[in-house]
Amino acid sequence: MKWDVAEVKVVGDFALAVRFQDGLEGEVKFTPSFFRGVFEHLASRQEFQKVRVVDGVVTWPGELDLAPDAMYSEIERSGEWLLN
Repeated sequence: MKWDVAEVKVVGDFALAVRFQDGLEGEVKFTPSFFRGVFEHLASRQEFQKVRVVDGVVTWPGELDLAPDAMYSEIERSGEWLLN
């Protein structure tokens, strides 16, 4: 699907650059308030940097992931997705 993520890389303290299968590119930025609940341990830079793409989805160990369709929509609209 067009929102399948092809590549992800860490580009800042808590920011990701993503490229989708159709070539759309943008950034995902995380505010400190995002890191609560199941995402709390990603506030560690070491854990955050374990990000990878699995089956077109941005994923971290522990079965944590981000919705690629929502990510695609926001990046298509504004060039970035701010998670807070």
